[in-house]
Amino acid sequence: MSEINPFGGRVVHLTPAEVKAGLEDGTVLLVDVREPNETTAERIPGSVLFPLQTFDASALPDPQGKRLVFSCRSGQRSQKALALAQAAGLPYEEHMQGGILGWKEAGFPTDVG
Repeated sequence: MSEINPFGGRVVHLTPAEVKAGLEDGTVLLVDVREPNETTAERIPGSVLFPLQTFDASALPDPQGKRLVFSCRSGQRSQKALALAQAAGLPYEEHMQGGILGWKEAGFPTDVG
């Protein structure tokens, strides 16, 4: 489902299942914009850490042909990161709806500690 991001720009909401499938088949680069204290406690396996507090769109990792998808705790900060990336002229439009909370609710594993 796609709509206008509340922070500006277009956003495509991906389910945790869609993101998990993309991580498994190598088509998704998941960028977690939570803060280090959050990601140290728990994170989605295979995600790349890129805290929103120090967000610099020009320093985002190169997805190397993969779909870059933003993630956070519940889905709000990932949409803000998406809007910042789009404001910098980057073509990214996808985030994981529900964040890591949605991921865990779907029963998917996390790395803890």
